[in-house]
Amino acid sequence: MTELVRLHINIDHVATLRNARGTSYPDPVVAAHLCIDAGACGITAHLREDRRHIIDSDIERIRASLPTQRLNLEMAATDEMLAIAMRVQPDVVTLVPERREERTTEGGLDVVGGGAKLAAYVKRLTASVPKVSLFIAADDAQIRAAAALHVAQIELHTGEYAHAVTAKESGAVAAELRKLLVGAELGRKLGLEVAAGHGLTCDNVPAIAAIEAITELNIGHAVISDALFVSLPTAVREMRDAISEGVRARHAATYAQGHP
Repeated sequence: MTELVRLHINIDHVATLRNARGTSYPDPVVAAHLCIDAGACGITAHLREDRRHIIDSDIERIRASLPTQRLNLEMAATDEMLAIAMRVQPDVVTLVPERREERTTEGGLDVVGGGAKLAAYVKRLTASVPKVSLFIAADDAQIRAAAALHVAQIELHTGEYAHAVTAKESGAVAAELRKLLVGAELGRKLGLEVAAGHGLTCDNVPAIAAIEAITELNIGHAVISDALFVSLPTAVREMRDAISEGVRARHAATYAQGHP
């Protein structure tokens, strides 16, 4: 059932661990192969301006060693990153907001505020790589602005939902899930593929996987963290099982609607 929702593993934090000691290990390329072998549909990596984790050679080696697997390159909308994307040719480029002082990506890309400058950048990128995705909040205006740029995909930011789950704020969890559901349905209605990611774990992912319009999940930190205790392949398989739980709920809801 998980084929209804593609799982991409973000391997940034394998590189974070490597860079902490300045060694050549653990190698994110090895991690990428382990994830694919364990059933991941693709690999995601964020090449930041400051190269705090993934570096250029990581992206080049992943592309070279996994030529037939889906590679999603997350990056900021800069000329430097555009040149790298054109050279490496990932399968997907996801444009994300980036601030040097942030610990991790803290919100969605402001497509509305990006205006003509962002539109021109997306046009150049679309002509150079197979698929462009925008990492955005589940906001009506942002989703419509993304569709107007003729990108293939949006990735909905699930961070606020994840925070609400951690804080055990049931009202906020329900509200955030509602936003994601409405946003995903709008994206699909506008002809966009809909992905989701940020802060997702085996505990909170089933409810996201149950949203019918979502076809892809990008998950990193939780999988790499779980791998410290159970191994990377096992962590990938456990995440796939959690996604399957959500997909089963999706099927059950559809069945119930057809059989009152």
